[in-house]
Amino acid sequence: MPNHKKISSYFGKRSSPTAYASSFHKGIDIPAPPGTNIYAAMSGIVVLAKFNGSGGCTVTIQSGNIYTSYCHVSPNFLVSPGVYVEKGQIIAQVGPKNVYGFSDNKYKDNNDNPTNGATTGPHLHFAVREDSTYLNPLNFF
Repeated sequence: MPNHKKISSYFGKRSSPTAYASSFHKGIDIPAPPGTNIYAAMSGIVVLAKFNGSGGCTVTIQSGNIYTSYCHVSPNFLVSPGVYVEKGQIIAQVGPKNVYGFSDNKYKDNNDNPTNGATTGPHLHFAVREDSTYLNPLNFF
């Protein structure tokens, strides 16, 4: 997200900001308004595009044994599993805080409305992992 560079939560140990959120943050959070375009950080195959627990609406791209995940995106997915994407291609948009229609969503705000995973507001949670080990995304920039 070229015009959004502020990081509101870094990789590593932290206080859990919401119920069910981990105290070890497996990525970085970049606040941005809903609808902000999200670009692929690398080329690869989309292996996931769905509501995915604490990550909410999530897109994951695989390139060899490296996976990049984009969480809390819009439920109007722009890509689907099996599609090849190029680095720099728009793959998603920042989603709203609240999403509806996911029966497996246990995440709620203070008004008991369903949220886009474990989130307090619109942002991109960006994570990188090698096989099953999460890595600090800032090491890739």
